[in-house]
Amino acid sequence: MNIRKIIPRIVVYILVIAGSIAFIIPFIWTVSTAFKPDDQIFLFPPKWIPEPPTTIHFREVFEFVPFGLLYRNTVILTLLNIAGTLFSCPLAAYAFAKLRWPGRDLIFLITLATMMLPSQVTMIPQFLIFRNLGWLNTMLPLWFPSFFGNAFNIFLLRQFFMTLPKELDDAARIDGCSFFGIFWRINLPLIIPAVTTVTIFTFMGTWNNFIGPLIYVRSYDAMPLSLGLRMFQEAYSAEWGALMAASLMMILPVILVFFFLQKYFVQGISLTGLKG
Repeated sequence: MNIRKIIPRIVVYILVIAGSIAFIIPFIWTVSTAFKPDDQIFLFPPKWIPEPPTTIHFREVFEFVPFGLLYRNTVILTLLNIAGTLFSCPLAAYAFAKLRWPGRDLIFLITLATMMLPSQVTMIPQFLIFRNLGWLNTMLPLWFPSFFGNAFNIFLLRQFFMTLPKELDDAARIDGCSFFGIFWRINLPLIIPAVTTVTIFTFMGTWNNFIGPLIYVRSYDAMPLSLGLRMFQEAYSAEWGALMAASLMMILPVILVFFFLQKYFVQGISLTGLKG
């Protein structure tokens, strides 16, 4: 074997393993602390396996804050955002990719240009709009905009639509299929990896969204987990066990979703079309 080729590979493996360890240690510490008795949390050297493990911190979370309500709000927001994204983005992407209409390319360029605007630029105008609508301290500002599309998701889905053969559309049109029928029955089933990727992005973005709730929500009735966890930290900063238990319950759904859908996630990213 050529040593010159082996050494760089070994170095890459060492760097990858070291990076993986650096990323996974905080998660392991979170899990360990969530199950530790209070007298074992600050031991040095740290005890990674609790003796004995306890679930008292998980019960404390529900006693200190209405954690069940926060969880429900987060699930509702996530489902509404996914529904809005899957309703608006595939339709817009299909129109940009497959339909011919005046000003299509110009409007698509304008849509892409919105990705260049920092969120801080539109934050104040959006706040004024939602305030005038009377939507402050409700969940409406956190999910309603998703029904009007997202530039990145539209771009991603459009690239997939453009890789599909035009002959499929022509054959379906000859058989009498409408434009919406071609979209729903022919094209959409062929881009399921991209749709799944968009769903995962939307889920993670909504579940972890902190700035939006911080701006629009003040009461627990409309508050998601991200903001509730921050308020819990401010009120009970000394309760490290309960804080780690709350953090674990928040990040666990994200890990599970990515674990079970990672095949579609990787496939959607790797097969993103670059045509057009």
